[in-house]
Amino acid sequence: MSYQQHRYNKAPRPQPNADDMVFGIQSVMETLRSGQQIDKLYMEKEMSHPEIQQLAFQNRVTIQRVPVEKLDRLTRKNHQGVVCLVAAVQYVKLSNVLADVYERGETPLLLLLDRITDVRNFGAIARTAECTGVQCIVIPGRGSAAIGSDAMKTSSGALNHISVCREFDLVDTISYLQKSGVQVVACTEKSARDLYETTTDFSGPLAIVMGSEEDGISPEILKVVDTHIKIPLLGNVASLNVSVATGVVLYEVVRQKTMNR
Repeated sequence: MSYQQHRYNKAPRPQPNADDMVFGIQSVMETLRSGQQIDKLYMEKEMSHPEIQQLAFQNRVTIQRVPVEKLDRLTRKNHQGVVCLVAAVQYVKLSNVLADVYERGETPLLLLLDRITDVRNFGAIARTAECTGVQCIVIPGRGSAAIGSDAMKTSSGALNHISVCREFDLVDTISYLQKSGVQVVACTEKSARDLYETTTDFSGPLAIVMGSEEDGISPEILKVVDTHIKIPLLGNVASLNVSVATGVVLYEVVRQKTMNR
């Protein structure tokens, strides 16, 4: 049982929108210098360009080394071995989000997405997160969906109203949240604890972790969270789409908060 898309029923992954894409050495360098937030930076495996690498380091952008065939799939134009995708949102610092939430007298409700790669899933999750009062979505520095115009469209504009943080190590992020008084709960089919039978209180400061469409939550993350829960499945199909699973868990949080008012 897993909260993933069925491999035999998976639609082709959409290509990045041309409006989000910058390619070519000079164009990518100028984009990095401009201060625009970069969602992805792809560089041909065998390529070396110290200036781009230095600018990426200064901007805390991870370079993903890929075969030239991947770059050719992104664009048929002369990419010169480097392509970047400009983010449709402005990433914020998690510490600032938490400080703002506490200053407003609100209870933190955060969503950590471990390697959600399908932009449609990400957009649908963001829409549900905004509707359920999530103040921030946290994604890893690499291995997640590109947050471009397609994600914005799929979220029905919800990404305009919810903070997004990009953290390079979710294990460290979880440790930080725990030290900040936030309970971290992982939703995984590996759990023995039923979402509706657990005594876990979801009405306090909370971060929910949802995992990859392919293999769920990383083992190193499962080791450090406070607790695990699973969604009961009563039919013959032993899986849920991750965006649907996220909605189920978040609305249980809403239910508990409503009951405790």
